Amino acid sequence: MRRILVVGVTGAGKTTLARALGGRLGLPWHEMDALYFNGPGWAVNGRLAEDVSSLVAEPGWVFDSLGYPEVRDLLWDRAGTVVWLDYPRRVVMPRVLWRSLRRTVTREVLFGGNRETWAGWLSREHPAWWAWSQHAPRRREIGRRARDPRFAPLDVIRLGHPKDTAAWLASLRPGGASRAGPAEGNGRVPQAG
Repeated sequence: MRRILVVGVTGAGKTTLARALGGRLGLPWHEMDALYFNGPGWAVNGRLAEDVSSLVAEPGWVFDSLGYPEVRDLLWDRAGTVVWLDYPRRVVMPRVLWRSLRRTVTREVLFGGNRETWAGWLSREHPAWWAWSQHAPRRREIGRRARDPRFAPLDVIRLGHPKDTAAWLASLRPGGASRAGPAEGNGRVPQAG
């Protein structure tokens, strides 16, 4: 595992896992939202495609995203492994609600110097609303991409619960081998549920 995408719905824990994978495997990890939002008012990085293109040209990396539309195919073309955090709503919704509440109350500075606000909770783009409304469509899209021959060969590790993810991560040795055997190396792509 050298070029890894960690994908899933909002609130699944993509950034947390990508950071841990990068540390475990000695690979640089990249936070897609930090690359995408680069200024006040949630300004979008006009050089996103060039920035991501440069990063995926490296021999090893971990990204914490399915990818914004501008770079989605680029990421999937270059990835060798996709770790899919395919958690149900009952798992992700409490996570995203608590995360957004914490960020709002503490006024945590996010990407590009932005913050989540109380007024933002009323927006359809708020992470909580987004996580709820995009859960099923995002799962379908990830499933389609995982089976798409354009991105073959692609090893897909589909994890259905945080406990599965913790066990899988613990099974990895530095360098990427699994003590329990390959979780993904059979070449089969999972069916979307």
